[in-house]
Amino acid sequence: MKRRQIINTGAIATATAALTVGCTKSNKSSSAAASLPRVRWRMTTSWTKSLGTFRGAETIANRVKEMTGGRFTITPFAAGEIVPGLQVLDAVQAGTVECGHTASYYYIGKNSALAFATSVPFGLNGQQQNTWLYHGGGIEAINKIYADFKIINFPAGNTGTQMGGWFKREIKSVADLNGLKMRIPGLGGEVMSKLGVNVQVLPGGEIYLALDRGAIDAAEWVGPYDDEKLGLHKAAQFYYYPGWWEPGATLDVLVNLDAWNKLPKEYQAIFKTAAFEANMNMLNEYDFLNSEALSRLLAGGTKLTAYSPEIMQAAQKATLEIFAQKASDNPSFKQIYEQWQKFKAQINTWNGVNELTYNNFSMSGK
Repeated sequence: MKRRQIINTGAIATATAALTVGCTKSNKSSSAAASLPRVRWRMTTSWTKSLGTFRGAETIANRVKEMTGGRFTITPFAAGEIVPGLQVLDAVQAGTVECGHTASYYYIGKNSALAFATSVPFGLNGQQQNTWLYHGGGIEAINKIYADFKIINFPAGNTGTQMGGWFKREIKSVADLNGLKMRIPGLGGEVMSKLGVNVQVLPGGEIYLALDRGAIDAAEWVGPYDDEKLGLHKAAQFYYYPGWWEPGATLDVLVNLDAWNKLPKEYQAIFKTAAFEANMNMLNEYDFLNSEALSRLLAGGTKLTAYSPEIMQAAQKATLEIFAQKASDNPSFKQIYEQWQKFKAQINTWNGVNELTYNNFSMSGK
């Protein structure tokens, strides 16, 4: 046999062997995927479908379906389609649905420490919040609380630093807040209440009508993109910043623990990955969408206004008093707060060295 024939024969044999191995692996993979069960879940949410927050739920559903070849599907529902937007935790705990997309601070009436899962006044920005959750023990601490509700929780969205709300009239001092009716949830609402505000908690879909008809005088939601979608700029003219009560708000996917434990480990890993993707993507998407929406709002006549130093200082003082009181009343709040405080001091020292100095110079326009 000539040398060229030997080489060609060897190459063909090698390629045939590789193809056989590849097909065998592919068949095993397909067989393994086919052996996994078909699972159908429902996900209730706290959001209307037009909002960026709802896309966090959609991201999870889409990615889970894609990564399982359609064998594990999750159908997200808007607020009110299964249960009202502020009853997601109850529905998941009861097993009415397998999972829900929401914000944990809606449920501080059940345990005040759940505020840390979302955001607390004068707390962490979006990047810092993610660092605390994923690397600073935050997820583990929050899930100790959710275990009491037979729920496991995963971060599944972050809005970044929010805006400070829409007001029908200017608010220049703490005195101007007295008696004001405002939609604002979480510990931010408790701070505003301490400053004299008549606080109300409403789901997103009800805010515009309440503000437009005068049932409330002010309202906060997320930021320019979602606020524009809700039409809040049509009901109030003054747009305040910053949203000191939500400097980096995390949204969560809550999963009924019994339903979670029934999932194959492969599906659990895929679900976690999908939630992580939703969390990372939302923070970046909102930065892009909000920058565009703010330009449109300002062009349309919105009056962008900063909270006065007096209000900011009074709010910070009230925040620290509320933290101290809740730590005294609630052992789980105290435990998370003390751990969170140490993390915040450490990360602020680092970010003060690297990011703050850079941003101050870069944004000064020099």
